[in-house]
Amino acid sequence: MHERIRNTVKNIAASSGATADVTIDTKTLVTYNEPSLVKKTLPSLFKAAGANNVFETTWQTGAEDFSFFSAKAPSFFFYLGALPAGKNPKDAAPHHTPNFYIDESGFTVGVKAFCNLVFDYAKAK
Repeated sequence: MHERIRNTVKNIAASSGATADVTIDTKTLVTYNEPSLVKKTLPSLFKAAGANNVFETTWQTGAEDFSFFSAKAPSFFFYLGALPAGKNPKDAAPHHTPNFYIDESGFTVGVKAFCNLVFDYAKAK
């Protein structure tokens, strides 16, 4: 991916008769969800949120320091939805912006999800 970025930048610059240097700082690792762990723990999430409310999302490339935990032990990263009922996710303000809003009533599902994950995982051991 980094090489593709470098090539794209250099080619865009060259098309205008310029040159460009690209420096990429990698500060975090890739956050990787261990598929076998996800499969094993999905029933815990279904129990907490309902099967119709648990779904797989597309890959994302945002930086996340959780990746350092994943380097030490199999893990998976999941999101807890917190939009007000009826709000379209496409209309939601992004995180770390002044208009970002969380409907805290969804936190109950998050607590249930984490409790189910811990207790179900411990039972399976």
